[in-house]
Amino acid sequence: QVQLVESGGGLVQAGGSVRLSCAVSGRTFSSLAMGWFRQAPGKEREFVAAISWIDGRTHYADSVKGRFSISRDNAKNTVYLQMNSLKPEDTAVYYCAAATTGFWSSNYDQSWVYTYWGQGTQVTVSS
Repeated sequence: QVQLVESGGGLVQAGGSVRLSCAVSGRTFSSLAMGWFRQAPGKEREFVAAISWIDGRTHYADSVKGRFSISRDNAKNTVYLQMNSLKPEDTAVYYCAAATTGFWSSNYDQSWVYTYWGQGTQVTVSS
């Protein structure tokens, strides 16, 4: 089992920044990659960003490219999502997730490829 705990959410004004953290514990060696997804009220969960534990490859949704940055600290088993230039439409519950199979490389933006999920952290961007 792998446990994921997100932190760092909160209320921020438009144009501001927030950094989310996702601490990974348990059978961490089984995780190949990590992803961040978000879900706004009344909307489906959507992909935000992903990163490989092995080589650090990153992927981003078009809506956050140039504003968000995903990174990892292998020694701390922690993944971060730095969010800059936030917009009201970024308001959502943000979830981190761990992928444990090689299917991730071609499906990094698909929720089904992630085996473990955190509880989520709320980010609210006021206009």
